Amino acid sequence: MDNKVLIEAKAICLALDGKQILDHVDFRLHKGEIVTLIGPNGAGKSTLVRVILGLIKHDSGDVRLAPKLRIGYMPQRLTIDPVLPLTVRRFLTLAQRCSNTELIEALTEVGAEQLLDSAMQTLSGGESQRVLLARAILRKPDLLILDEPVQGVDITGQEELYRLISTIRKRHGCGILMISHDLHLVMSATDQVLCLNRHVCCSGHPDKVRIDPNYVALFGQTPVLMPYSHQHDHSHNAHGDIIAEHKGCQHG
Repeated sequence: MDNKVLIEAKAICLALDGKQILDHVDFRLHKGEIVTLIGPNGAGKSTLVRVILGLIKHDSGDVRLAPKLRIGYMPQRLTIDPVLPLTVRRFLTLAQRCSNTELIEALTEVGAEQLLDSAMQTLSGGESQRVLLARAILRKPDLLILDEPVQGVDITGQEELYRLISTIRKRHGCGILMISHDLHLVMSATDQVLCLNRHVCCSGHPDKVRIDPNYVALFGQTPVLMPYSHQHDHSHNAHGDIIAEHKGCQHG
């Protein structure tokens, strides 16, 4: 396994209650790369992530993770009992010990430092997502897994969150795996797209995927992608394999 590959899955198959959920799915994610899983409801996106995390045992195939891989996970949504007295500070320290400095640094990075002593129940959708993202990066992850990271956020907030996610990738050098239904925005905020509908319908750079007949059959024609740029120290071929080392590549 290449030391720059964080996740490699080959021919993953899984059936539940007699229904095929994943059918020979191949998947790879490199260090410093943003990969987004898209697909219709019931396509197996969340199931594939659970298989990768070892939460569900697949029937056949192989999943390999980089040694000592640290993972930060951001769930799709968070439900908190409205009568439970829970501040952002307390929420962030429930699963791990963190110093006050670490908490402030993580919240500052996501633009939410002013929320440290706010009640979780009073946060807006965008504020909640930023706090969840701060909790994920407190783990100092090699890999961030973000499940619908802009859930419940207005369009302006979505654009800001995707820019923030890109900044986090650049700053920490971590790989990022996203699940998303926000096709237009997320397609302009990712390096590689994997379109899943129990099997891999198509995959590759967003410009390639959005005109693929299998993608168009599922989602229709996607508008021309919003201009964007990202920087990392490698490029990929159509299969996502690293083919060159260089500085400051840009896509637009």
